[in-house]
Amino acid sequence: MDAQTIKRRGVMLVLSSPSGAGKSTIARNLLAKEDNLELSVSVTTRAKRGSEIDGTHYHFISEREFERKRDSDALLEWAPVHGNYYGTPRDAVDKAMSEGRDMLFDIDYQGGQQLMHTARADVVSIFILPPSMTELKARLIRRAEDAEDVIAKRLSNAIEEISHWKEYDYVVVNEDLERAFNQVQSILTAERLRRDRRPGLFEFEDALVNG
Repeated sequence: MDAQTIKRRGVMLVLSSPSGAGKSTIARNLLAKEDNLELSVSVTTRAKRGSEIDGTHYHFISEREFERKRDSDALLEWAPVHGNYYGTPRDAVDKAMSEGRDMLFDIDYQGGQQLMHTARADVVSIFILPPSMTELKARLIRRAEDAEDVIAKRLSNAIEEISHWKEYDYVVVNEDLERAFNQVQSILTAERLRRDRRPGLFEFEDALVNG
């Protein structure tokens, strides 16, 4: 047996942060550089932004359809965020985990809390903090995708969101994007190597000892 083929269970990598702190940029970079990592595409009732693609960034659905999924237990987690609903479809995640593929969750702290409650052994949670509130506001303005009142609401909500950093396994301050990305990537690499995530080690040991 090759060491690279040791069977393991997938990791549920949860990235959370206040809006504008950089988690989505870090998530995109991870997906571009990590072969065995795929994005868990959430469903949302939020209107699609101009730069977003339905089915790639989110599945954009009506509130009525969201409620049907929620009530039929088709969502692994769900939460109201900034006046809209977000949730994670269950089936795709269950299939990926059992096949040893890692799933990336770019979600808020409410969704993170639910995942940590329902699938704690599989979850690796990372909270991304901005270096300052001034920089957070500047990033939201530079993004140029939200109206002024939406930006003001996101900044107001950021205070509450930031207070939840203590609930996460790791905390990364995104002052420099490349450094923050490298830190997140290192966490993922280490968590993939954990003994309790690699049931194939028993078979590997048997082959190693008994040839």
